[in-house]
Amino acid sequence: QASLVESGGGSVQSGGSLTLSCQASDDTFSFYCAGWFRQVPGKELEGIAAIDTDGLTSYADSVKGRFTISKDNAKNTLYLQMNSLKPEDTAMYYCAAVAVGSRAWVGNFGLDASKYNYWGQGTQVTVSS
Repeated sequence: QASLVESGGGSVQSGGSLTLSCQASDDTFSFYCAGWFRQVPGKELEGIAAIDTDGLTSYADSVKGRFTISKDNAKNTLYLQMNSLKPEDTAMYYCAAVAVGSRAWVGNFGLDASKYNYWGQGTQVTVSS
């Protein structure tokens, strides 16, 4: 069973950048689709970026052009590079993985939290204006 641990969160001013990392306990990201999600207290979990086993990606409109999801299979690590951060990006950020490999899957379901079954504990990102 995959274990995921996020890191890299913190506080940054509007317009700044952060890179989140998600370390897997095994070669999860070589065989599983993965995604980044975020949640603000009182609101639903929002899917923001996903990547499949071949590197095909999908992004929410709210982060498209500012955030980049990537992975390093040799390091068993998933990344989320976040640029041009805005106060509305403030949230708890989670990485997740699911054992599917279809190239069509990430575009159709990659941002749907209900499809994922492995989750990290989250890392807080706070953007001040």
